Amino acid sequence: MNRNRINSRLCSFISVLCNPPQAEAIIKGSSDYPNINGKVRFYRTKFGVLVAAEVFGLPTSTSKCCNRVFGFHIHEGDMCSGDSEDSFANAMSHYNPQDCTHPHHAGDMPPLFENGGYAFNIFLTDRFEINEIIGRTVIIHSNPDDFTTQPSGDSGSKIACGVIRRH
Repeated sequence: MNRNRINSRLCSFISVLCNPPQAEAIIKGSSDYPNINGKVRFYRTKFGVLVAAEVFGLPTSTSKCCNRVFGFHIHEGDMCSGDSEDSFANAMSHYNPQDCTHPHHAGDMPPLFENGGYAFNIFLTDRFEINEIIGRTVIIHSNPDDFTTQPSGDSGSKIACGVIRRH
């Protein structure tokens, strides 16, 4: 791919991000992580869905050499509620309409890397259309996804959640 074509695509993605998204999830932490908040925005492009996540208040590492990494998924449930064992149990499991093995679920997304409690991530996916995920939930997990363990990557507890709504 030549340089002009790469620059053209990059500029088109940047211009997409300057417009309102087609869908958005407002992220809020569980009662154990009340400082977590942010937004995950979903933009339709001709190449797939551009996902932009901005999250504040993530737990930070006590080690100066290791920032924390968090699992990040779309779940099939439609509520950010649960019980004393799982604050977001009603978010259910990973969104996986094609019954694929992990990490090929439609809801498997790249991890979030915290930087002083802040994470920002933009990626492109063709695993779902925006209409398919309206009403589903975005979950942030306490640990990174190992992209191997079935069925959900051993990504730990659900520490933050947001319902995807049409914008």
